[in-house]
Amino acid sequence: MAPPLDNGLVEIALPVYNEEKILARSVRTLHDHLTAHFPFPWRIVIVDNASTDATAAIAADLARTLDGVDVLHLDRKGRGLALRTAWLASTADIVAYMDIDLSTNLESFLPLVSPLLSGHTDLAIGCRLGPLARVVRQPKRELLSRGYNAIIHTVLRARFRDAQCGFKALRREVVEAVVPDVEDDGWFFDTELLVRAERQGFRIFEVPVDWIEDLDTRVHIASTVADDLAGVWRLRREFWRHQPATASSRDSMAAEFTPGSRERAG
Repeated sequence: MAPPLDNGLVEIALPVYNEEKILARSVRTLHDHLTAHFPFPWRIVIVDNASTDATAAIAADLARTLDGVDVLHLDRKGRGLALRTAWLASTADIVAYMDIDLSTNLESFLPLVSPLLSGHTDLAIGCRLGPLARVVRQPKRELLSRGYNAIIHTVLRARFRDAQCGFKALRREVVEAVVPDVEDDGWFFDTELLVRAERQGFRIFEVPVDWIEDLDTRVHIASTVADDLAGVWRLRREFWRHQPATASSRDSMAAEFTPGSRERAG
């Protein structure tokens, strides 16, 4: 078990691209929630992915007016790029991210972070696919999500249930050991991060969440599915060519678990 972090700093990255309509409302909602309900030190970092609307100006205004809010500007798009850049630049003990639409209930954030601070796990992820999760989304999106996770379980032997939920947190050790090796700059970043972490023996804790689909999402489903499948095949080829030295002994131990066995009630 990793050592506990009695007063560790938690930094939440918010990747955004052209989110002028909801940015201020979402950041203020998150800021109010953390101020009232989160008992650990925290910081919010708005990561602007080369927005072309008023997102950058709104983010700068929020950073000026709200304590604990910073802004990081990037000159090109990519959620994976945003997270990698923010997390590698961070000095926080725990780094996290959530989607700017706040689709996941913020009441789940403390259960997400607490086992990391206590040292009982290394990564924590929101899970929309377990029996305790409550999810509202279109049947097509539900089917695609379950199908995609079935593919990574089969092809990459992943043991976590929900690769793509935009609600994750990592300890500093995971950032330093895994994030520099994650190649994807887009939506596949989440899957690649989790697969590489799992193969290195890091523990993944799944928190059932309440999640409501944002119908105004910036995700283009067809291209995202194609990119994700290409990412799965890239990792599979890499693992065929080279089995990481640190994974062999730990994989045998991980095989004792079935997908979702780490899930806890939020």
